[in-house]
Amino acid sequence: MDINPATTSSSVSRLIEELSKLPGIGPKSAQRLTYYLLRAHDEQAQALAEAVLSLKQQTQLCSTCFNIADSDTCLVCRNSSRDRNLICVVEQPQDILALERVGSYKGLYHVLHGAISPTEGVGSDDIRIKEVMERLADGHVEEVIIATNATLEGEQTSMYLKRLIAPLGVKVTRLARGLPFGTELEYADDVTLARALEGRGEF
Repeated sequence: MDINPATTSSSVSRLIEELSKLPGIGPKSAQRLTYYLLRAHDEQAQALAEAVLSLKQQTQLCSTCFNIADSDTCLVCRNSSRDRNLICVVEQPQDILALERVGSYKGLYHVLHGAISPTEGVGSDDIRIKEVMERLADGHVEEVIIATNATLEGEQTSMYLKRLIAPLGVKVTRLARGLPFGTELEYADDVTLARALEGRGEF
């Protein structure tokens, strides 16, 4: 949907254009959001602007697991009650939110920030696989749960990780495939995720 600059103010057009670049937000949704914010109280618009700036300026990657954090170490890694012998490997930080929502997993995480995809030019060196192996080097981790997405890229990544980890003598498991192929972890329902965790098996 093109915005006619002759009939719309430049500030309105600019916000519609920027919002429409967000995933899941089409031009019509961007227009509705823009006009909602235009009618909103100044305090609400200011709070939104400050939240976006804070997101970009005050967040960083955890130096241990590469989850999103407000300091050098994320909340999960700082939690002394977590099982440090268990690491769950996921593709993206939002996958951690999905698994934590279930409430049955008590170990640590490792975020790859992607999956191996030769067609997209993403190799093993482009995601955080080397850092996974560094975490396993001290011999304290007893099990690695591979929780990559049930997609072709996720499968390629899980198989590659298994080949690397298995010679270390660390138990390697994967989520039970109650998850339909093509499903991304963050969109799976809580019951399916809980069963996938409980029913994980070696491979």
